[in-house]
Amino acid sequence: MIRSVRILMRRFQRDERGTVAIIMGVLLVPLIGAIGIGFEVSNWYRVTRAMQNAADAAVVAAATNGGATYSAEAAAVAAQYGFVNGVSNVTITSSNSAPCPGGGNNCYSVSISGYVPLLLSEIVGFAGDAKINGLAAKRLAASSVATAGGMQSSFCLLALGPPGIRTNGAPKANMQCNVMSNTGATCNGHNLGAPIGAAHTTNNGCGVNQYSNVPAAVDPYAALASNIPPNPCGSYPQEPSKKGAPLPNNNLWSGTQSLSGNVFVCGDLQLTGDVSVNAPAGAVLVIENGQLDTNGYTFKTTNGSGLTIIFSGTNSGSYTHAPTGGGTIDVAAPTSGTWSGIAIYQDPNLTSGVNISAAGNSPTWDITGLVYLPNASVTFSGAVNKAGYGQSCFVLVVNDITINGTGMILPNGQCIPAGLLNMPTTTLPGRGILVA
Repeated sequence: MIRSVRILMRRFQRDERGTVAIIMGVLLVPLIGAIGIGFEVSNWYRVTRAMQNAADAAVVAAATNGGATYSAEAAAVAAQYGFVNGVSNVTITSSNSAPCPGGGNNCYSVSISGYVPLLLSEIVGFAGDAKINGLAAKRLAASSVATAGGMQSSFCLLALGPPGIRTNGAPKANMQCNVMSNTGATCNGHNLGAPIGAAHTTNNGCGVNQYSNVPAAVDPYAALASNIPPNPCGSYPQEPSKKGAPLPNNNLWSGTQSLSGNVFVCGDLQLTGDVSVNAPAGAVLVIENGQLDTNGYTFKTTNGSGLTIIFSGTNSGSYTHAPTGGGTIDVAAPTSGTWSGIAIYQDPNLTSGVNISAAGNSPTWDITGLVYLPNASVTFSGAVNKAGYGQSCFVLVVNDITINGTGMILPNGQCIPAGLLNMPTTTLPGRGILVA
């Protein structure tokens, strides 16, 4: 019998049947856990994707609605995607004062959240982040942000009259702010790089986002003409021809000029050297029936100074009412007072001698504030930077403008601290635009 037992033990020792079953029994728990986690994560992604689609559609609907019922509009659209506020632990929240990615707090937002029960992931010890009816659950959420349809937009370039905005071979133009024409706009081969291009009639290619048939922008600056100081001049010396008499000394500037209040130059003002304007309380330089000829020099405001240059006078004679010459105009507008935010102002009563053929290039424009040329046909060729001692704010109002080559307006987001509180605006039509 002992011998038989030994034989059976040897046979049992050599028998490998059932080994796989034992190994599978040991591995079964982690295997089921891995499958469970994979299934759970796939389900979470599916539900979150559905939530995101619902939030995107709901926020665009709310922004397009733009009225007092925007929240109900958002909830109704989310319900079409199967997410009903207060049902099955779903929560939908909406706002019309959400932060916008580009600044401000006038965007619309919709957030959708809910819970899904855990199915297999508890096997590996995941307990979720909530309890629903005593059962472990996972919270999921999605949110979206949109700008309102029909919202007001502001513009750094406004053309008041025909033919509006045009390009002339401008493959490098980079207008880093919105542009608007109260008539038409035609940009052949290049959209100017402006985020928004709008026209009261037809916009043909201007702007990354293009709008036609929008309401005309109101000119908020024409009324300032009533604040131009009365003309005290009796004569208007002009720059001489080859045989003419030279300008009087009062019309020739160089060095440091300390200005305050209203300062008049009768006739042309010509630089004979670099000029630094010291006007800590702000000043208004009125050039009557004359040009500002930088003559290859720099005309600049010092740190803490503010200056408004006004071109005024009459339409008779052959006067030029504009900046001319090479060099640089480096001017920051006053930040308070009647002329707050106004750097250059052509009297809207002037209709002759107001055109500018090389704006931003001859002279170079480094300007903080508004340049108002309401009856001027302007050819814009250079790049406008902020003043050396100014904020990033530039607004150009013209009758019509042709943009050449490298016409550029650099970032333009500090007009309020620069003193320019009112910019040209209009209301853009259309549905809400998803922005985040």
